[in-house]
Amino acid sequence: MITKVSVVIPTYKRHDYLDRCLRALLSLEFVPTDYEIIIVDDANSSATHQQVEEWRQRTQKDGYTIVYVPMTGALHGPAAARNAGWQQARSELIAFIDDDCIPELSWLKAGVAAFTDDVAAVSGKIVVPLQHDYTEYEYTVSQLSQAEFVTANCFYRRTVLQQLHGFDTRFHASWCEDSDVFFTFLEHGMRGIKAPTAIVMHPVRPAPWGTSLRLQKKGLYDALLFKKHPALYRQRIQARPLWNYYCILGVFLLLLVASILNLWLLALIALAAWLYMTARLCIQRLQKTARTPRHVLEIVITSALIPPLALFWRCYGMLRFHTIFL
Repeated sequence: MITKVSVVIPTYKRHDYLDRCLRALLSLEFVPTDYEIIIVDDANSSATHQQVEEWRQRTQKDGYTIVYVPMTGALHGPAAARNAGWQQARSELIAFIDDDCIPELSWLKAGVAAFTDDVAAVSGKIVVPLQHDYTEYEYTVSQLSQAEFVTANCFYRRTVLQQLHGFDTRFHASWCEDSDVFFTFLEHGMRGIKAPTAIVMHPVRPAPWGTSLRLQKKGLYDALLFKKHPALYRQRIQARPLWNYYCILGVFLLLLVASILNLWLLALIALAAWLYMTARLCIQRLQKTARTPRHVLEIVITSALIPPLALFWRCYGMLRFHTIFL
């Protein structure tokens, strides 16, 4: 059987989200026999296997094709999982979506219709619903709606992915791996377009207190992205180094040294500078977000910890990927 498009979903022990995504995918305005759904289980979980098998058995009589792909071996992460998915696909067109996303009924039809002979890839629209008083984390997630090409909602020709050698499996986390493919795509002079009617909803998942600290670890993959695409990184991701973080860390270290050497005037000046710059960081982070006491307290505490933590992971990324990245 020849299918028009293969939908690839990487997943990792998120059964409720996967159920929700599958329910939406099986309701699309698209002929069931014209698309297949490939679920790549990065956890190689028996529970996920059973879950997918139950969906497959319930829907195959209606013409749907659901394929389960377990990840085995040493390579893991969303980049490796997406490679495993598109490499097993039977279609020329590959649609990528995340397991915590919900496609609109016309999503697949709109994405496929956007392809013409000279179009190599298509980017859909991501909608992130937010409450009125949203946290910094929720605001950060909402910026996906402004992204150019992200794997939560994009389409590539299979031949293009083959030419670009797919996703770089050194990106072990869900961070920068889609930008890497897109930047490589641009450097090859290929044509990609937007399909604003190919819409996917991306609800914000609940996050624990202080999640901004945990997210700093992803900064090591910024070093890899910068190493591979320095010009595009500065043009489209971050125009200049995090000089404010370096300054905050610098005056904090000066405060420690001055205190050890009993240089109290210098220590006082350094403390004042550190408090001023950290307060500015707090205010910047609170500008567009909730001002509830709990959230303000979280921002104050994490603002003191983020600069050294972010720079640590950047330095780790420089060492790991052998590059200079400020």
